[in-house]
Amino acid sequence: MQPFAAAFTVPTWEHVLVLIVSAILTPGRRTVAAALRVVGLEQDPHFTNYHRVLNRNQWSSRCIARCLLRLLIDALVPTGPVVIGLDDTLERRWGAKIKARGIYRDPVRSSESHFVKASGLRWLSLMLLP
Repeated sequence: MQPFAAAFTVPTWEHVLVLIVSAILTPGRRTVAAALRVVGLEQDPHFTNYHRVLNRNQWSSRCIARCLLRLLIDALVPTGPVVIGLDDTLERRWGAKIKARGIYRDPVRSSESHFVKASGLRWLSLMLLP
C-alpha cells in the first residue's frame, strides 16, 4: 500500500490503512461503521475521523489512479505495447443533488439512422488490456 501514501496527508493515511484492512475483513455491506465494528473501533471517541476520510479530507483520486495504473503496467505489461480500452456508460439519474447530469446520446436505444437522447451521468471506464 506504500505507493499510495503520497496521495494523503500522514494523519489521513493512518485512517485509510485502517479502513482498507477493515473493509477487507467486513462481511456483507461495507460501510464505514460496519468496517470499524469488525476491527473493534466502534467505541473509538474519534469515530467520525474515519468518515471524514471519504467526505471531507483532501486527497487526490487522480494521484491514486495514476499510481494504480503504473503498478498495473509494471506488473502485467512490463515489456511490450500497452493496450488501453475505454468504455462510456450512461447512468440515468436525475434529481436536485445530481449536479453533473447532462444530455447524451443513448448508445443502447440509438442506431446509425435514429438518434436518442438520454439524461444522466456519463461514466468513463479505462481498462488495461494485458
